[in-house]
Amino acid sequence: MTHDEFSIGLEFWFCAKRWRCTDIGTRVIVAISLEPHEVVYVRKDRTDRTKKTEIREVTNDPSWLNGPPYAILESVLDEYDIEACSLTPEK
Repeated sequence: MTHDEFSIGLEFWFCAKRWRCTDIGTRVIVAISLEPHEVVYVRKDRTDRTKKTEIREVTNDPSWLNGPPYAILESVLDEYDIEACSLTPEK
């Protein structure tokens, strides 16, 4: 793809994953991955605040994709990455 083919909200494929464009810069595209992602929760012990428990899970809950601001990492794709993007899944 080329830079001018992107628009905010456009869904596309990059590195065998589905992405959504969230911002367009002068030379870069910012996007979030629409694939299931890992979520980490940290819970404190109610009786001992110094003790913490880390809980990790993989989710595909669509509420994590609402934004801006987004609850998941936005990635910056440069001109080399943009060339590797497509509107259909890679084969």
